[in-house]
Amino acid sequence: MMKEVDARGLSCPEPVMLTEEALKSGNEPVRVLVTEPHQRMNVEKCAKDHGRTYTSEETEDGFAVVIG
Repeated sequence: MMKEVDARGLSCPEPVMLTEEALKSGNEPVRVLVTEPHQRMNVEKCAKDHGRTYTSEETEDGFAVVIG
């Protein structure tokens, strides 16, 4: 099952903090929703720092980063 983190509209560093929390709670995939491009890059870096793979896509109201 995929965990979802809805960080749309939140200010940095909240999206990264929520992503960190989700990654610590297990190895299941995590889908992170953010609003701004810099938040997407920060979440991608967080995934990389945890040794996880990720894919990103643009959504109608921002971005979705799926961390494997």
